[in-house]
Amino acid sequence: MTTSHTTPWAASRLAAVRPSFIREILKVTEDPTVISFAGGLPNPDLFPLQAIEEAAARVLRDEGTQALQYSTTEGFLPLREWIAARYARRGVTVHPDDILITTGSQQGLDLIGKCFIDTGEAVMLERPGYLGAIQAFAFMEPRFCTVPLEDDGPDIDAMAATLGSDAPTVFYAVPNFQNPSGVTWSGEKRAAAAKLLEGSQTLFVEDDPYGELRFSGTSHPPVGSMLAPDRRIMLGSFSKVASPGMRVGWLVAGPALRGHLVTAKQAADLHTSTLTQRILARFLADNDLDSHIAKIREAYGHHAKVMIQAMEQYFPDDVKFTRPEGGMFLWVTLPQGCSSMDLFEKAIEAKVAFVPGAPFYVDGSGGNTLRVNFSNANEAMIEEGVRRLAGCLESYLAAC
Repeated sequence: MTTSHTTPWAASRLAAVRPSFIREILKVTEDPTVISFAGGLPNPDLFPLQAIEEAAARVLRDEGTQALQYSTTEGFLPLREWIAARYARRGVTVHPDDILITTGSQQGLDLIGKCFIDTGEAVMLERPGYLGAIQAFAFMEPRFCTVPLEDDGPDIDAMAATLGSDAPTVFYAVPNFQNPSGVTWSGEKRAAAAKLLEGSQTLFVEDDPYGELRFSGTSHPPVGSMLAPDRRIMLGSFSKVASPGMRVGWLVAGPALRGHLVTAKQAADLHTSTLTQRILARFLADNDLDSHIAKIREAYGHHAKVMIQAMEQYFPDDVKFTRPEGGMFLWVTLPQGCSSMDLFEKAIEAKVAFVPGAPFYVDGSGGNTLRVNFSNANEAMIEEGVRRLAGCLESYLAAC
């Protein structure tokens, strides 16, 4: 699953960027007989299809000419106002002018890389880290450094040492139900990390695509709320609570950062789809998003519970896994010396798929880890898929 740069026109920087391992795996899982825990897909049964259909019809009827026209780079003001009000409910002061609407939060990562990362500069990630961020930042040809994740967030001592020794330009993290591990930073870890960042020259990039999907435990304020506006960027998305296909995300940044990001977005795509932004804004104005999110939380919480119970029942005792408080993922760790890639080959034969963990690491480690998704499957699929995977584990570990 690698790419070769054989054309004379390919830029040299492409050599630093690997194709998405997950996207490659999804090709394998197109077989309808395969139970796939590989994707990071929201459950389509929970999409608010009728409400979005009604919002689209109303926008085209009442705002058609504006919705089909060019718009400002910063984004549709009523949508930015809605986002700012949402932060206020969490006790975080954000002005609509601080918000830039992006084409999915993935574009936010691309813009951040273009604006704030130079070739050879250190970029700090969690270990394991989000594959989409690794891909986006790799285009800038940085030097990656990582901080290991513990059960409640980053190893603070390791974080302090890395900030001191590598002086990273950017620290990218997902404190809520992290992709891929499912780990959530505790309040104590958030405060300790913010204190370290205050004493550094590192820009903190906080991604929060899953924060609304908490189905157990206690919510915590964003780490970015403890930092000055020009020392952090906060990313968000409507992909997990409305529709991933609409491709609408946002970033929050102070004035000194935002101007650069707006310029980069103008060069990239001028602005995010006017039509999509207005449809989304109308959907949010006409519907109770909290009620909709409550349905998602209930479903995902049940799916996670079913998966954990099945793993507790069927998995060998020396296979460990996380128990997330929200989000969409579980992280599985095999005994040292075992290879999740080898296990993957057996699993595909048994018609069950997951994502081997190595692509989430930039240092060559993680070969004995894997990610499973519980959001895009029903109870019967989860139970059967875990049983199949457990059978593969027993035969593989016996020979490992």
